[in-house]
Amino acid sequence: MKARRSKKPGKVILELGRSDEPLLASANATVGRSRARFAINRILVPIDFSDCSRKALRYAIPLAKEHGASLTLLYVVPNQYATYDYGGVNMPALEAQMFVDGEKELRGMVEEECDDVSAESLVRTGSAADQILTAAKEIPADIIVISTHGRTGLKHMVMGSVAEQVVRRASCPVLVVREKESEFIVE
Repeated sequence: MKARRSKKPGKVILELGRSDEPLLASANATVGRSRARFAINRILVPIDFSDCSRKALRYAIPLAKEHGASLTLLYVVPNQYATYDYGGVNMPALEAQMFVDGEKELRGMVEEECDDVSAESLVRTGSAADQILTAAKEIPADIIVISTHGRTGLKHMVMGSVAEQVVRRASCPVLVVREKESEFIVE
């Protein structure tokens, strides 16, 4: 190894020869051990079939491509608790139909939009936030890409925010895509 002055003040140029390669390899190995790389292998994308959730998917696909990750698209069928004065609605049958329709529509989204990445679909029934968090642990997801409608005031108070609950309780990073945000451009 030879060291010589650089034309820039305070800089030194090191010239390495073939005999210095083992030294360089051991230095690289030490640096590699000291810095853990953040790896994204599995991405969870909750889908409610709104334009907003489709926008979150448009963020997740390039992220998956960049990291060689797989996508899991999750649709949560909400529990149905309605009762009517003029006759009943068969809630279990309605939930079952929503489950079947959700599976079918998710499979279609995977086939149409996720052709360049590994993707699977998953349908659950229950509280959206709880099911998203449970699925994230079971997969296990390295990141959740979720959309938010950005409701405020009374709408937020009455309807709540699934995205907010997920951000507060998730055990992995969460990327929140806003409905009224600039479109994502992939070059």
